[in-house]
Amino acid sequence: MPEPKTKKRKAAPPPDEQSVKTTKEVEEERSVSISESQPVGQGSPASEGGGPDGEPQFTIPEVLPILPLRGLVVYPHTTVPLTVGQPRSIRLVDEAVAGDRVIGLVASRNPELEMPGPGEIYDYGTVAQIHRLFRAPDGTIRLLVQGMARITVDDYTNLEPYLKAQVSPAPETVEQNIEVEALMRNVVEQFGKMADLVPSIPGELINAALNVDDPLQLVYALSTYIRLDLEDQQRLLRLDSVLEKLRTLMEILAKELEVLELGRRIQSEAQSEMEKTQREYYLREQLKAIQRELGEGDEQAVEVEEFRRKIEASHMPEEAEREARRELDRLSRLPTAAAEYGVIRTYLDWMVNLPWEAQTDDNLNIGHAREVLEEDHYGLEDIKERILEYLAVRKLRQERAEEFQEYKSLDMVRREREGAILCFVGPPGVGKTSLGASIARAMGRKFTRMSLGGIRDEAEIRGFRRTYIGAMPGRLIQTLRRIGSRNPVIMLDEIDKLGRDFRGDPASALLEVLDPEQNFEFRDHYVDVPFDLSRVMFITTANALDTIPMPLLDRMELIQLSGYTEYEKVQIAQQYLVPRQRRENGLRAEELSFTDNALLTVIRDFTREAGVRSLEREIGAVARKIVTRIAEGITNSVIVDEPDVRTLLDHPRFGYRTEIEERLTNMPGVAIGLSVTIFGGDVLFIEAAQMPGSKGFQYTGQLGQVMQESARAAFSYVRSKADDLGLPSDYFDKHDVHLHVPEGAVPKDGPSAGVTMVTALASLFSGRPVRSNVAMTGEITLRGQVLPVGGIKDKVLAAHRAGLDTVILPRRNKDALEDVPEEIRNSMTFIQVDDVGAVLEAALLPAAESAAPHGDGTLPEPEKQPDSAVSG
Repeated sequence: MPEPKTKKRKAAPPPDEQSVKTTKEVEEERSVSISESQPVGQGSPASEGGGPDGEPQFTIPEVLPILPLRGLVVYPHTTVPLTVGQPRSIRLVDEAVAGDRVIGLVASRNPELEMPGPGEIYDYGTVAQIHRLFRAPDGTIRLLVQGMARITVDDYTNLEPYLKAQVSPAPETVEQNIEVEALMRNVVEQFGKMADLVPSIPGELINAALNVDDPLQLVYALSTYIRLDLEDQQRLLRLDSVLEKLRTLMEILAKELEVLELGRRIQSEAQSEMEKTQREYYLREQLKAIQRELGEGDEQAVEVEEFRRKIEASHMPEEAEREARRELDRLSRLPTAAAEYGVIRTYLDWMVNLPWEAQTDDNLNIGHAREVLEEDHYGLEDIKERILEYLAVRKLRQERAEEFQEYKSLDMVRREREGAILCFVGPPGVGKTSLGASIARAMGRKFTRMSLGGIRDEAEIRGFRRTYIGAMPGRLIQTLRRIGSRNPVIMLDEIDKLGRDFRGDPASALLEVLDPEQNFEFRDHYVDVPFDLSRVMFITTANALDTIPMPLLDRMELIQLSGYTEYEKVQIAQQYLVPRQRRENGLRAEELSFTDNALLTVIRDFTREAGVRSLEREIGAVARKIVTRIAEGITNSVIVDEPDVRTLLDHPRFGYRTEIEERLTNMPGVAIGLSVTIFGGDVLFIEAAQMPGSKGFQYTGQLGQVMQESARAAFSYVRSKADDLGLPSDYFDKHDVHLHVPEGAVPKDGPSAGVTMVTALASLFSGRPVRSNVAMTGEITLRGQVLPVGGIKDKVLAAHRAGLDTVILPRRNKDALEDVPEEIRNSMTFIQVDDVGAVLEAALLPAAESAAPHGDGTLPEPEKQPDSAVSG
């Protein structure tokens, strides 16, 4: 008898896995092996009903050794090879072969378990007879078993040395009707279609399926050969009705057939695509040969010649042109299908499209520039003057170019600088970004904005080297190509918010870009040839200078933009913000207007900012409410006055002087300081309290290291002046002191709150309240000197916004008052001091007046100091 063929239904699992044989081989094997084996029973019927065709009949024992199967179900009427490797399974087989050769085959619920227990095995299985046994050199046993009948496992009687169980026959219900016959035909037809799609299915199995008359045998034979999950295999075995088995098998065959057809279609499409590519390649080669015969250039030659013309027309510098021509020669020798062909082609496309010589002509008309700047922005006189100076210098240099030509040839080290690099520093909303567009319009140049906030990769500036897949130039080169000019105005926005990580430091990459001595030959990593950035006018913006590296800061000309005064905000609103909100909300000029008092109320009670962004939002809110009224027919036009603001915008969010009046009571220990943040100037309240204790001093409010040192210095100074404050010598031995700066969630730092801390502590210990209209700033020393600080203009504007009319500041900051707008200087009193004694004399109420406020609730004004007070 020939060796039986096998077909694996799944990837080979661990030992105890098996393969199966064809139906024809099963029948041959059955006819031979049954006669070779010992008789199983004494002529009793097989599976309760007797065996067909005169085969030996046998009785299913009540107790059977159970061999768990992993990932496989053995069906009745099928012959299956098994491989046994577990020690307990080998012992089971040895004892079964020595006996009646009958075992129970039951599938394990989890194929990953090596030694499943009773609770991990299905309750339906197959009683099988061992026909052949072969011991392999690796210690495993290979069996050929034949499934005889279906059984159910009732109860396990032994767990060691292997599983034994009481079993019961479970004969299937075989219906004989026309529906069974129809289902059999459908199953056979589907299996035939599947065989066409799976060449590995033996032809004799197909023939056997076509000729089988027993529906049960058909189900079990086909289930052995098709791809089934363990759950589906067990479900087919468990079903009692042959009719249900056929229906289930038909559903499974339909699903598998659909999957196979889809796979065949995908394979066919992939094959067609490959054939199409090969056909196109063949036709393309033929076309090249025909073009050569006709003396015509092919597509690649046409493209190379086009690049050659573009290189000539771009007027590249010598080094750039040499590199472009070298890459073009490489391109002409490469086949179009080569991977490097696309890389070189992209590189040349970037090279020929860069504005090597293309530029716009500057409009050097000073009058026109002044008119544009005044039209677009209110105030900002320093910046406008700087732009006009730049244009004037450019104009004069052009007019006198020939006169200064001989001086240029004498300096062989330093080259002539063309561009200007300005840095606008100021709080948000003061017009830094929009000012760049206005400058470009005044000069007649193209304008583009590049946001640097959050950039962490140096390649964003310098580009990626061409060795990387998908490499591109940096954002500067991309910007220049996009706008098509070598002398635009480029605004580098938020330069103070650059990041850095393992990919490099973008701020360091900008050192070359923003250096007039170096940027005339900026080398992008992708282009890898020098590009002249000296004609570009770079404008950078920042909210703070602390995060900008010093080498980068040194390369820029700083222009400070402080917050606007109330008068300036009113004018900006009337000239720019209100008209813009009317346009955006579809209103005509006669339908909505604001009085100056209404705008002033919005500024004081609904906003607190250095710029005008919140102001514009509030104006927009009013405009939308007016639009609603007009749409409903309630009104035709509105002139918004001061009372209307409170009606339209509900309750005030801040209140002019409200916070000052609430915090500054007649109680000593509260003083008002001034600070500067990235959002502009602000007022700072400092409170001090004392309680019985022993020399304790603490400070709270999320203070930075420098501010903590200022607090300790202030406390030490006040202790050293205990006699002047009228305190007993042991006062601090019996009291604890707490210094607090409200808004504890906001980090605070800096030395300029020193005089405010001293004043709060001195007010607490002396019992003399601080004047409610006074704010102060200045650093102190342990000797009581008051040192100068920065941000005077922003601090004064913050005091004015808060409704304070007197500011104490260091005498050495006197010149900084010149930057304060004249209308602010005229409305406020400035007290300049050199030491803490003068601060306390100006800030604290006299002892006789400390408990006697005016009838209107305000405290007396400070006494004038002829030598130190400066009034507008």
